[in-house]
Amino acid sequence: MRDIAVIGLGKFGVSVAVNYARKGGNVLAIDCDDTKVLEIADFVTSAVQADMTDPDVVASLGLDEMDAVVIAIADSMEISVMATILAKEQGVPLVIVKAKNEIHAKVLEKIGADKIIFPEKEMGIRIARNLAANSMEDIVEIGADYSIVEAEVPKAWIGKNLMELNPRKKYGFNVIAKKYVEKTLHINANINPEELFREGERLIIIGKNETLDKVF
Repeated sequence: MRDIAVIGLGKFGVSVAVNYARKGGNVLAIDCDDTKVLEIADFVTSAVQADMTDPDVVASLGLDEMDAVVIAIADSMEISVMATILAKEQGVPLVIVKAKNEIHAKVLEKIGADKIIFPEKEMGIRIARNLAANSMEDIVEIGADYSIVEAEVPKAWIGKNLMELNPRKKYGFNVIAKKYVEKTLHINANINPEELFREGERLIIIGKNETLDKVF
C-alpha cells in the first residue's frame, strides 16, 4: 500500500486517515491544531502539529518520501493553496486536494493539484442517484461517467441467461457478480452464462451511468 500524508484533520481528513490506517496503510496525519493531532495519534502511524504555510516546516515533514498527500483543508484557500504548492515542490507524485468551490478548484488546478475533490458534492450526487433509481443501490462512482451498482434482476430477465441477454453487446455494461439467499447469503463472481436468472437475485454491474439509469 502507498505511504500517505493527510493534511487537515477535520471530519473528512480524519475519515481518510483513520480508514486508510485501518486497512494497513502508513499514514502521517498533520494539522496546525495540537488537540486534533492528539486525538488521532493512536489511530495512525504518526501525527504531527505543523504550520503548512512555513516552507521550512514543510520541508522537515518528509513529504518527499510519501506516495500521496491528501490536503483536506478547504476553509482557508490560502493554506490549501500553499500546502499544495509546497507538496508538489517536495516531489509528491499524487496530491489530492479538497476544494471548497469552483473558484478554489480552478486555482488548485493551475498550481498543479493532481486530483481535486468535492466530498460533500460527490456524496450528494450519490445519494440523489440512489433516491432517483428504481432498483439500484450501493452506487459507487468510478470517475465521472462510470459506476458499479447493485440492482435487482429486471423482471424481463427472469428465466433468461447471460448468453441470450448479452448485456455487454446490447446495453454496454457488464454483470460481474450476483447475490442470492439460500438460507445464507451467496455471492457468485463466476456466473455460468447459461444459468437462468431467478426472481429475488441481485446483480453487481459495472457500466456507464447513462446506460445504467435507463435499464435499472
